[in-house]
Amino acid sequence: MDLTGASALVVGGAGGFGEQTVRKYVEAGLKVVIADVADEHGQAIADELGDGVEFVHTDVTSDESVDAAVAAAQALGPMRVAVVVNGGPGGGGAKRIVSRDGTPYPMEEFLLTTEYYFIATYRVVSRAAASMTKNEPLADNQRGLIITTASIAGFEGQTGQSAYSMAKGGVIGLTLTAARDLAPAGIRVMTIAPGTFLTPAYRMTEEEANAKWGPGVPNPKRMGRASEYAQLALQMAENDYLNGTTVRIDGALRFNI
Repeated sequence: MDLTGASALVVGGAGGFGEQTVRKYVEAGLKVVIADVADEHGQAIADELGDGVEFVHTDVTSDESVDAAVAAAQALGPMRVAVVVNGGPGGGGAKRIVSRDGTPYPMEEFLLTTEYYFIATYRVVSRAAASMTKNEPLADNQRGLIITTASIAGFEGQTGQSAYSMAKGGVIGLTLTAARDLAPAGIRVMTIAPGTFLTPAYRMTEEEANAKWGPGVPNPKRMGRASEYAQLALQMAENDYLNGTTVRIDGALRFNI
């Protein structure tokens, strides 16, 4: 897809994956809206990158807030790409369906996880797609691309990840259906499923993280880097024949029980 003069919306653009994607897109010539709740860091990124990059405080649980971020991106130029990197309170939780003392997983925690990791993803997909349908088509009737973020936990959930795995599995399941729904409008949908990636959430140095988690990754024996996620997000934007697919980026890691 020709990205000349276009804009991108990066929801979660102040986080690890999101920030690197913002930087990669700006490097490629895109104008970018950073949509996040991390006001201070998001604004600092926008200030550093300068003209053509804006920060918009965005609550992914609100239609109106997401619509405002989409409108801000369209104001910079035709929004050809929307990337969804949603996080949530508690990082997805880590509780069994029934604890050792027989207590069931609290439904309020389950619903909070699914709200941020799945429902909010769907909200951004639908609102961004509605806006993209108004774009002038490019070659092959292409109007835009939406990239969602799952996890390899959506394929191989670990003990205590029922809510998170269900949410990420839902994102994976949405991918092909959304691509088919939006095909007549010339909108592609792709999903990235990261493995173990070094992000600020780990609160450790790269050397420490690689020593702890790297040996479990077949090749290369290290954690993924957010810049590698961003590189894939750019490649997806540039290649029109990538559509309706979830791409694992995990160094061939497969979680075992």
